[in-house]
Amino acid sequence: MTHLTSATDPRDAKALSGTGVRATAPLHANLTAPALVAHSLRKGEGRLSADGAVIVRTGIHTGRSVADKFVVDEPDTTGDVWWGKINQPLPREKFEVLKGRVQAYLQGRELFTQDVYAGADPANRIRVRLVTTGAWHALFARNMFIRPKAEELAGFEPDYVILHAPDFQADPALDGVRSGTVIALSFAEKVIVIAGTEYAGEIKKSIFTVMNWILPERGMLPMHCSANIGPDEDSALFFGLSGTGKTTLSSDPTRRLIGDDEHGWGPHGVFNFEGGCYAKVIDLCQKNEPEIWAAAHRFGTVLENVVADPHGRLDLTDKTFTENTRACYPVEFIPHVELSGRGGTPRNVVMLTADAFGVLPPIARLTPAQAMYHFLSGYTARVAGTEKGLGAEPQATFSTCFGSPFLPRHPQVYGKLLQQLIKEHGVSCWLVNTGWTGGAYGVGKRMSIAHTRALLRAALAGELDNVSYRIDPFFGLATPECVNNVPDEVLDPRSAWADKAAYDEAARALVQRFIDNFASFAEHVDEDVKAAAIKAAA
Repeated sequence: MTHLTSATDPRDAKALSGTGVRATAPLHANLTAPALVAHSLRKGEGRLSADGAVIVRTGIHTGRSVADKFVVDEPDTTGDVWWGKINQPLPREKFEVLKGRVQAYLQGRELFTQDVYAGADPANRIRVRLVTTGAWHALFARNMFIRPKAEELAGFEPDYVILHAPDFQADPALDGVRSGTVIALSFAEKVIVIAGTEYAGEIKKSIFTVMNWILPERGMLPMHCSANIGPDEDSALFFGLSGTGKTTLSSDPTRRLIGDDEHGWGPHGVFNFEGGCYAKVIDLCQKNEPEIWAAAHRFGTVLENVVADPHGRLDLTDKTFTENTRACYPVEFIPHVELSGRGGTPRNVVMLTADAFGVLPPIARLTPAQAMYHFLSGYTARVAGTEKGLGAEPQATFSTCFGSPFLPRHPQVYGKLLQQLIKEHGVSCWLVNTGWTGGAYGVGKRMSIAHTRALLRAALAGELDNVSYRIDPFFGLATPECVNNVPDEVLDPRSAWADKAAYDEAARALVQRFIDNFASFAEHVDEDVKAAAIKAAA
């Protein structure tokens, strides 16, 4: 369904129903990708790559503004929200002021709306209406979420509304926020206000936060993970933070991709929240990641902060604007994809970490208690030089449930759901290190994607069920002693280091980081999880 309406068209009221905004300027409702590309170019929002992708800049915000995210403090929800630095409370009266000012701002401008679904399971989806001033932001939402059929758009009424005003600056004194940038979510009014940032990831993650709020009450687990299906219809989940390989490793030509980032797990299996992918493309290699590379080089894709020459030829190694360069494209741009967005109950759960200290093994089999521990830990390490403020050493990052910035409820809610599902279905769990081997960042080298894929394929195919394992003395992890197509020295991280004493020192330091982090949630876990926690050697 594609139409361009004028300010006097009677369809305007329907296109803006539930938003509190009235059209006084041109309104473009549910335009298709070609029309949105044309409007984006007309408005000077971006330019085309040589392959037809839309290249845009997001200004000073090249990532999420974590410190500017707020949840409205409302009587019916306040007792269930995990308040703190992640979910900062915004008084309801301040939100009303902010919302009203943004509605007034939008009312006088050319607008684009997109009606989309979040959730491939019809029984557990929400209807989302985005109102934005940006044609490319509308294209991002159209790519990122599930696109309703034309007949479904005819009677579409939103469950949640996003008021998106990237050029509007909030006033901390008036609006009760921290800066000119704000992401404010009201669960009671089912309205999200995003202002003062052009970074489109805020649209995606605000809806993920909503799904993380809704599903636990239905007994289902929302997850920050990718998912795919093997030739035997065996589903697998891949938890991981940014840069751990969640998108890359789930886009495997031998398996069908369900989705690359956000899923739900319930009684009938797993389902994607989205209809698109949002892949990091810095240093993307056509040889190693052909599917994602191809998707980044075609019409309809949105490229954020990617550098191109005057002819539109991309340089995916250029970090001039940010390390966090992104490509947003519909999931069907990946050739091996499960278009239903759904799969059966997972047989395997994989937890990915990019250990820049180079001390964790490339793969380890986890007991259910260890899986719970590592899920709540959510460990990875950011590499020095990739973000402002990092020093010469890698920085350990612990993001509980592999997604703490998007959890409106306490982590134990999600942890217990995962624990129940693993126990109920006898799921095999794995910890996979896609980080460094032979030394820390700057000394060692990044784990070979070929080796990681070989390890994963062996694990998912059941080939590691009956092999010999050894117990790592530092982390208590069971690691296979031999895997086809993977050198033995890669399987034992200590043997890959030339300086064994330096490995021992680095391993002990990481153990202590795990211990320090565990203290924050130890009181909320069962005794078996406490017993499985990483501990300092006696």
